Parts: sequence; C-alpha cells; structure tokens
Amino acid sequence: MSFPDSFPPDRSELSAASVDCGAAGEPPADGNPSSPPQPVPTDQPGYPVGTMPDSRFSSGSDPPSERYPVENLEFVSDRGNSVTGSGAGSLLLPVGSGGEEVDLGPESVPLLALNNAPPWLCSMVLHMLLVIGAGLLVFPVIVERQLVLDITYEEKGDQLEEIFDEVAPITIEDFVKPTNTPQNLELVTEPLASPQEVELHQQANLSAAETSMPAVGLALKGREEGMKKALLTAYGGTPGTEAAVSRALEWFKRNQRPDGSWSLVGPYQNGGISENRLAATAMALLAFQGAGHTHLQGNYSNVVRKGWYALLGFQKEDGDFWQEGSGHHRLYSQAQATIAICELYGMTHDQQYRDPAQRAINYAIEIQDRAGGWRYRPRGGSDTSVTGWFVMALQSARMADLEVDPKALEKVSLYLDSAANLRGARYGYLPEAASDEVMTAEGLLCRQYLGWRRDDRRLKSGVEYLSVHPIDFQNRNVYYWYYATQVLHHMDDEHWDRWNDRMRVELPRHQEQGGREKGSWSPVGDRWGAQGGRLYTTALSTYMLEVYYRHLPIYAGAFDSS
Repeated sequence: MSFPDSFPPDRSELSAASVDCGAAGEPPADGNPSSPPQPVPTDQPGYPVGTMPDSRFSSGSDPPSERYPVENLEFVSDRGNSVTGSGAGSLLLPVGSGGEEVDLGPESVPLLALNNAPPWLCSMVLHMLLVIGAGLLVFPVIVERQLVLDITYEEKGDQLEEIFDEVAPITIEDFVKPTNTPQNLELVTEPLASPQEVELHQQANLSAAETSMPAVGLALKGREEGMKKALLTAYGGTPGTEAAVSRALEWFKRNQRPDGSWSLVGPYQNGGISENRLAATAMALLAFQGAGHTHLQGNYSNVVRKGWYALLGFQKEDGDFWQEGSGHHRLYSQAQATIAICELYGMTHDQQYRDPAQRAINYAIEIQDRAGGWRYRPRGGSDTSVTGWFVMALQSARMADLEVDPKALEKVSLYLDSAANLRGARYGYLPEAASDEVMTAEGLLCRQYLGWRRDDRRLKSGVEYLSVHPIDFQNRNVYYWYYATQVLHHMDDEHWDRWNDRMRVELPRHQEQGGREKGSWSPVGDRWGAQGGRLYTTALSTYMLEVYYRHLPIYAGAFDSS
C-alpha cells in the first residue's frame, strides 16, 4: 500500500486530485459544471459517501481507512460559496476532494454543529451553563431559634410592694349560716319585697377614694400561644387540665345550633329549667375565647365566627342584648354578653366589633342603679351577685381600651361598701345581709379589680376565709368555685397552691369521659345546677381550668415571682 508524503493531504493536493479525476470535466468560468455529477459507485462496499479513494492510489492499493478530520476539510455554504469562516446566515457543509459532500460519521456531528454555530449562540449557551451551575450550589443557612418573652407592667405608686401582715386565725365555729341566701332571695318577685335602698354615705370609711387601679393593658395577653404555655407552667397547669379544656370545647362545638347559637335547655341531658339562648351563647363563646380562640385564629375560628353572628343578632341599637327568658336572668345575661364582646375586641382589635362593644358598655353604665350596682332589671336595685358580673364587664372594657366612665367604678366601690361585713373582709348578697363564702369570693374579686393592694388586711382576711372552703364535690357549687379560683390565683400564695392542687385533679376527674356528653360536667347535685343546667356547669368549670392564662395576674409581684 502506498501513501502520499503527508496524510491527510493538504488542500493543494486535494485540489490537484480533483483536477486529475477529470470525470466530471473542467467547470466553466461561470461556475456551472459542463456535465452532470457522476453517481458514486456502489460496487465497492464498506465506503460511505465521500471516502472513495482518488486516482492517485493504484488500483491494487487499499485506500486509507481514516476519514478526513473535519478541521482539514473545505466547507461550502448551502448557498454554494466556498468559505473558511462561519458564514453568517449560511449552513456550512464539508466537501471532499472532488467537491462531493463528505460523511463525517456520527462522532464528528457535535464538532460540525459547533463549527456552524454563531458566536452569540455559543456565548449564550456558556452563560446558561454557568447560571445553572450556580443555581445548583447549596449554601447552608444557620438560624438560631430563640423565644424572647418581653413583658412590661405599669407601676402605680407602691402597689407592687408585698407586705405580709399577720392575720388572726379564723375559726369556722364562729360563722353563722345566713338565713337570707341568694337562692331564697332570687325567688322573690314582688317589687315591694325588695330591700330598702342604702344611702351611699353610710359606710364612707370603705370608700373607693382610698383605692388605685392596677394596670390592665396586658390582662388578655396570656391567651396568646407563647405566653399561654409559659403561664400554664408557671401557675400550676398540667397536661391533664389542658386536655380537660380541649374536651370541653369539643362538647360546646358538638352542641352549637345551626344558626350559631347555643341553648340553655338542650339538646344535651340535664338542661336548664328555662331557655336563654343569649346567656348560653355568651357563656360558650367565653369558653372558646378564654383558651385563645377567636373568629380570626385558633382551631375553632369557624365555631366562634358563627357564634358571634348569632350573638350580635341579639343586640339592639342602644346596646341591650336581651330577647327572652326569665326576668331574673336578664342582667346576668346582659353582663355575660358584654364581657364576651369586650374580650373579643380586646383580643383581636377587629374594628367591626368596637362599636358593638362600646354600645354594650355604655348601656351597662346607663342602667347602673343609683346605689352603685345592678340587679335583675335596669336601674332596679343592686345585689352583689349581678354586680360582680358587671364589674367584670367594665374591667374587660378597660382591658380592650374602650371608654369607661370612672364614676361608674367609684359607684361600684360604694355599693360594695354597703354590702361588706367585717370592714370589707366578707360580703353579703344584699346590703345588711349576712355574708357567706360565695358572695365573699365575688366581692373580693371586685375589690381586686378596683384597686385593693395585695397586702390589704381586709383582702388577706377574706382570702383566709375562702381557703377553709375548698372545692368539694360532695357539696358542689361551681359558681363559688369560679370566683374563689380567680381571687386566689391573683394572690398567688400558699392559699392558691393548696386550692390549685385540689382543683387541677378534681375537676378533670369529674368531667364526663365518654358518651354523648363527653367533655361536659353534670349539674346534678350542684347548688345552682338545676337552674343553669349542664351548659352552665360546663362553662364555669372550663373557665376555672383556663385560669392559668385567661387573665394575667393583677399584682405585678405575683407575676414577677414566677
């Protein structure tokens, strides 16, 4: 086999070889061949188009097996012009020594494509590869999670001081059970049988002038998720108490009516003796809101939203909610609805609830009795039981930054003076009536919210009295337990510890654990259970188990000590 001096041959040799072939003739000056192109022989297998040996090789020699490298071929554009560059706008095709197209094989296709590509396309592909490569790089980000609990509390004077004076022990034997109890007095329907009005100056020594009101702006913040967990731990809540609250809320959810309201008489077992959808709906909503659920947040937002759609349907233009039920229930229900609407606005600051809340507060002040409290009818007398609910309504309005006339609170203090015994350590249902633990708990809670200091001798003496009447399911009275729980929680001392040790065990233990009433508390055997029914006892029991975070403690010293 013979080869030329250099392989592959250079372009001059290829040109000479093409002349020697002569089969196609010499192309004329105009560039058109004198004869048509000759077909490629097909009788020599194994040689693709463009690799046939030229005339320089002898007939007895084997042609070289190598294909011409693409870089040594001449390229002709698809427009018929011979070019050596990229030939902008043209497709470059390789040609062999005779001018025929050359098959470079599949391995040379990428190089051929690259040779034909315009520079801008190559640049774009290169930059795209760089961008994609950069996007695949992963940079780890280290984030440190920290829980910062920033709490401020407004100080007024020296009310944050904790001065513990010795309190004389109280002997239970000296206590005389009153003959005029709340249940007996509530059955009186004759207007002429109501007690004589008490002049406001009779007990001026207990006047509200000596009190100051603690800051309340943060009072509802404990229901927020992060604060809720912290307070639950700080004040003695347990997974068991929270599980009981969750079961109770599920019971309320199951018993919500299609229109969003709740009923005081059913469809559950042991309903109340008379219907009062206003009170039932307000008490149910207070249970949800006490655990931090509103129409905007929480697992029960839809339930709360439907409930408020129903409750606002009760309210009249002047702020009055009353629609139906026993006359004795009227202002109890009004106060409960007012507490609920003020809490909701205070928790969410949703402006659509501000006007209804302010109208409810304005109505409460408008119907306040001249003796300083509230009873069954607007401006129709004062008793400690109804007054306590309205004090909480006014307090909830202050928590929500609504407008509250200070004179209304001063009048409440004057009424409490008239209903006090032992210079304010105990309270009766009516002025000049004997005191008991139920009204004492409610009266003391009012005093705490109206500004009595934690070290007040009267308050401490009253707390001692409550501590000897602990939770006892053999003598059920959730109304008393509800108020005493709040008073002792605000004190946050050894009396609270003992009370809570019993409450956090006994209340979950006596909750219904199965069946259709799972999550509720039976009213059977409760002092007021027959009147209020199962929803009433379930609502107050739920409030007690939410006490750890429902309201922040009144006294800053108690809060700081946690």
